[in-house]
Amino acid sequence: MADMNTPSDSLTDLLTGASHEILIDLIVKLSNRRPDVRSDCLNYLKKNVNLTPKQQCTTEGEIVMALWDELLPDLEELDSYGGGPEEKENNVYDLMHQIEQKLSTKLIDEDIRRDILEQVLPFIISGNAGMDDPLYELAYATCYSDEDWYELAQAFEEMSRDWPKNHAMGIYRKLGDRKKYLELRQEKMIYGGDYYDLAKFYWNEGNHSEALAVAEEGINKGQGRMDELQQFLSDRAQEGGNREKYLELKYEMATNPLTMGKYKAFKNICTEEEWKLYEKKLLQNASRIRSSELLDIFMDRKEYDQALETLLKTNYSDWDSDRVLQAARQLETRFPDKVLAYHLSGFNGISRESTRKGYAARARMLLNIRRILLDVLKDDARWKQFAGRFKKENRNRPALQEEFGSVISDWPDL
Repeated sequence: MADMNTPSDSLTDLLTGASHEILIDLIVKLSNRRPDVRSDCLNYLKKNVNLTPKQQCTTEGEIVMALWDELLPDLEELDSYGGGPEEKENNVYDLMHQIEQKLSTKLIDEDIRRDILEQVLPFIISGNAGMDDPLYELAYATCYSDEDWYELAQAFEEMSRDWPKNHAMGIYRKLGDRKKYLELRQEKMIYGGDYYDLAKFYWNEGNHSEALAVAEEGINKGQGRMDELQQFLSDRAQEGGNREKYLELKYEMATNPLTMGKYKAFKNICTEEEWKLYEKKLLQNASRIRSSELLDIFMDRKEYDQALETLLKTNYSDWDSDRVLQAARQLETRFPDKVLAYHLSGFNGISRESTRKGYAARARMLLNIRRILLDVLKDDARWKQFAGRFKKENRNRPALQEEFGSVISDWPDL
C-alpha cells in the first residue's frame, strides 16, 4: 500500500502499471533518440544485471558507440568552424577520454574498434577541430594487436603529411620495424629534432658511431631548435672524457639565448680556471640578451655601473618589468638621481587618460618616485611639489584620485 504522505507521481504510477513489453519499447525508443540516454541505460543495466563474458563485451562495445554518437555532432561542428566554445571542446574531450578508458579494458570487439577508428581518421586528416592530440590518442587506443598498429601506421603514412608520418614512424619504431622507420625518417631530415630522432635511434640500437655522425651532421645542417642535439653530443663528450668539447657545447646551449638561469648553470659546471676563460665571453653579445636577464647578471656580478646603463636603456613598460623594477630598487641607493629619472620617464611617458587599472598602475609608479624622494634623497619639498601638482592637474578625475589615494599614504594631505 502506498504511503499516504508520498506525493503522487504520474510517471511512477504509469510505469508501475505498464507491462514488461511496453517498458522495453519505451526505453529502446528513448535510447535510440538520445545517445547519452542509451549509454546511461547500458551502464545502469550492466551494474544491476548479471552478464555473461560475451554479453559484457557486447555491452561495453555498445557503450563505446553510444559515447561516440553523443560527441560526434559537437566534433563535426568543431571541425567545421575550426574550433569552438571552451565548454563544447571540454565536453568532446571528456567523452573521448571515456571511450579511451573503455578501450583500455581490452574488452571491446574488433568490429567496434575498427568502426571508431574509421570515423576518427577523417578528423585527423582534416586537422581543423583543434582536437589533434585527443584524436591521435583515441586512434592509438583502438589498437590491440601488432596487426592493428601496422594498419594504423599505414593509414597515417597514406595521409602524406609530416605530422601523421611522424606518428607512423613512431609506431614502426615501437614495433621494431627498422626498415620502415628508416625509410620514412630519411624522407625528412630538415630540423634539429629530425637529426636528434635518428641519432637517438642509432644510439639505442648500439650503433654509436652512426649516431654520433648523424648528430654532428645535424649540428651543421639542421634548422631550428638544436637543444636536444647539443645535449646529446655534450652527454657523449662528457662520457668520453672530452672536456673541451663538452664545455663548448654547454656554452652554445647557455648563450642561445643567455639567461640568468643558464648563466648560473654554466658557471656551476666550470672549474675556477675554466670560468676565467668563459666569464667575459658569455657577455660578448650583450645586445642580444633581454634587458631583464642582463640586469640580473650584472647585479649578480656586482657590476652596478653596467647594470645602471642597462636599466636606463630599458623601456619602462618592458613586458618583464617586475624584474627590471626589482633591479632598479637595488640600484636606487647607489644612483638615486638616475634611477629617479628612469621612474619619471615612465610616469610622464604614459597617457593620463586611462582606466582604473591604468590609474592603479600609475599609482604604483608614483610610489617608487615617492620612496626615492623621501627615503633616499630626503627631499620632502620636492615630493610635495611634484605630487601636489599632479594631484591638482587631475582633480577632475575622481577615479584617478581614488586609486592614488588607496596607494599613496599622504595623498589626502598633498
